[in-house]
Amino acid sequence: MSSVVRPVAWLSDSLRLLDQRVLPQEERYLDCRTAGEVGEAIHAMAVRGAPAIGIAAAYGLVLAVRAQPDDFDRAFEMLAASRPTAVNLRWALERMRGVWLTRRDVASLEAEAVRIHEEDLAQNLRMGELGAELLPSGARVITHCNTGALATGGHGTALGVIRSAHARHRIAMVYNTETRPWLQGARLTAWELQQERIPARLIADGAAAHLMSCEKIDWVIVGADRIAANGDTANKIGTYALAVAARRHGVKFMVVAPSGTFDLRCRSGAEIPIEERPASELTGFRGQPVAPQNYDAFNPVFDVTPAELIDALVCERGVVLAPTRDTVAALLG
Repeated sequence: MSSVVRPVAWLSDSLRLLDQRVLPQEERYLDCRTAGEVGEAIHAMAVRGAPAIGIAAAYGLVLAVRAQPDDFDRAFEMLAASRPTAVNLRWALERMRGVWLTRRDVASLEAEAVRIHEEDLAQNLRMGELGAELLPSGARVITHCNTGALATGGHGTALGVIRSAHARHRIAMVYNTETRPWLQGARLTAWELQQERIPARLIADGAAAHLMSCEKIDWVIVGADRIAANGDTANKIGTYALAVAARRHGVKFMVVAPSGTFDLRCRSGAEIPIEERPASELTGFRGQPVAPQNYDAFNPVFDVTPAELIDALVCERGVVLAPTRDTVAALLG
């Protein structure tokens, strides 16, 4: 059931990335042959989505060590700094470091990167099954940003749930937000939904609350870049507003993310670092200004949704309803 979309492909001597900055107008691929090129692709958002970032970084370490065995630590720190909020990034890098410290063998390091990639796809398929079970027949859902095959090792997290539910004939309509300022929803999620022929309509970010007020919406389904020990969840900016609107209108709110997204070192969302990006990303788009010249902007990439606004946390290990510190700990063992 996994999607035919392959945003990350390992070619043994290079890493091929589908450049998501130019979708849907163009399908362009980047062939990264160094860890530096992988790090730049992550930072520039040619590859994005927490799981896909972690997978790409793991392969980046293989490229670094293959070129220069003494370069592991430098490449590790460079890749870790490329997108600091996405916990999957450091999770994957730490896992790779464990293998390197134990074996100092490039073949073992490569095998671990491939394993991380394959495990992510298997986890997504499992989460798709678990999340789809929560949806009623004829469900009308809202999703935010892009959480499909493009953001993962395949199938997707939140969009993977929608894809699995559609296969079971449970989806009546998907409303996907545009997701300013990078428009991942309009450019990427809409493209994936169209590829799969899932019934969908695009909405402006600011239209979600109005939509909930005038039409029956069953679930908001989103992904996550980091989940704290108490269930507070960092995700694409605008997620918190969706959760507030959902609670006001009696709409259920689901977060779908693999276990690697949980960061038990963060006791709450207050400890999650929120990445801010240049004002130019908000005041312009693809080189075209949309605001007055030299106008300043506040441009956080993520926000934190408190656990009290989340009705279901879905990961490959199971489902937690109304998450708390204790139920998250029980889920992760």
